[in-house]
Amino acid sequence: MDFNLTEEHLMIQQAARDFAQNELLPGVIERDEKQIFPTEQIKKMGELGFLGMMVDPKYGGSGLDAISYVIAMEEISKVDASASVVMSVNNSLVCWGLQEFGTEEQKQKYLPGLASGQIHGAFCLSEPEAGSDATSQKTTAIDMGDHYLVNGTKNWITNGNTASVYLVIAQTHPELKHKGINALIMTKDMPGFSVGPKEQKMGIRGSDTHSLMFSDVKVPKENRIGEDGFGFKFAMKTLAGGRIGIASQALGIASGAYELALKYSKERKAFGTEICNHQAIAFKLADMAVNIEAARHLCMKAAWDKDNHKNYDVSGAMAKLFASQVAMDTAVEAVQIHGGNGYVKEYHVERLMRDAKITQIYEGTSEIQKIVISRAVIAG
Repeated sequence: MDFNLTEEHLMIQQAARDFAQNELLPGVIERDEKQIFPTEQIKKMGELGFLGMMVDPKYGGSGLDAISYVIAMEEISKVDASASVVMSVNNSLVCWGLQEFGTEEQKQKYLPGLASGQIHGAFCLSEPEAGSDATSQKTTAIDMGDHYLVNGTKNWITNGNTASVYLVIAQTHPELKHKGINALIMTKDMPGFSVGPKEQKMGIRGSDTHSLMFSDVKVPKENRIGEDGFGFKFAMKTLAGGRIGIASQALGIASGAYELALKYSKERKAFGTEICNHQAIAFKLADMAVNIEAARHLCMKAAWDKDNHKNYDVSGAMAKLFASQVAMDTAVEAVQIHGGNGYVKEYHVERLMRDAKITQIYEGTSEIQKIVISRAVIAG
C-alpha cells in the first residue's frame, strides 16, 4: 500500500492548481454574481486535457487514471465549482459513458470534440417527476422503425444551453418499466429540441442549468447507446462513476474553504494575538483538517477501485456521502472563522458555502447514497 502520489500525479496537481489560480480565480466573484458561464476558461480546460482526462488517446483524450481525475477536480473545485461541474459532467458522465458503452462509430464521431473541449456534453436524466426515482421516466422515445420519436421534458440539466451533445434517458417500452428505458445521443440542432430559461440558483451560479423540452424529435436508431432497453442500466453505471467526480468536487470545496480559513486565522488578530492561537478557532481548524483528509482518502479509494476494475458502487457512494457533508460543514465553519468578513463576497467563503450544498443533492442525494450503502452492508 503506497500513499505517495506519482510524479505524473504531482504534475497534474500542479497544473490544475496553477490553472485554477491564474485562470479561474480572476473574475470568479463576478461570474457567480452575474451567472456568467466561464466560456473561455472551459475552452482552456479542454486545451489542457481536463475535459477528457480518462478518454483513450486514440479518441483525443489524455488517457489518465481516475486518481488523476480526482486530483485535478479537487484543485479546480477549490476555486470555482461552476467550472468543475462542467469538468465532472463531461468527464464522468458523457465521455466515460460513450467510451464504455458506445459503438465505435459513436466514439469516433463525438469523443474527439468532447475530449478536446471544442464541444462539451450534457447528461439528461432528471425530470419534473423523476428525480431520485429515476425509474419513473415520463420522457418517451417511441420506436418508429429507423428512428425514435422523442417527447418530454428534462430539468436541472448542467450545460443545458451550452452543450452540443446530450445523452438523453427516455422510456420506449412502459410495460417493461425500467427495462424498457433507452439512452439516446441527441444534438441541439434536431428539430423539436428546445431549451428553457436559465435556472436562478443559490450556488454554482456560473454553471449553465436549464430545462430541456422535446417535441416529436426524430433521433436516428444509430444514436441509441447499447441494446434496446439498456438505458436505465447505462444511467446507473454512469452515475456510479459520476459520484466520484462530485465527491472530488465536494472535497475541493472543503479544501478551498479550509485553506482560506487557515490563512485568515493567521492574519486576523483578536484579544492581542492571531485568532488561530485561540482554542475555539484552533479546534475548528483541527476538525476541518481531519475530515478533509478522511474525505480525500475515500475519494482516492473509490478512484483506485475504478482504476483496478473493482466494483466502485459502494466506495463511490461512501465518498460522495461523506465528502459532501464535509464540504457543507467546512464551508459553514470557514464563514464562522471569518466572522463578518465571511458574510461578504470578496472573501470567497460565502460562495463556497452556497456551492457546497448542491453536492449533497445532485448525482444522487445523500439519502440515495445511504440506500446504496445500506443495501450493500445488509447484503454482506
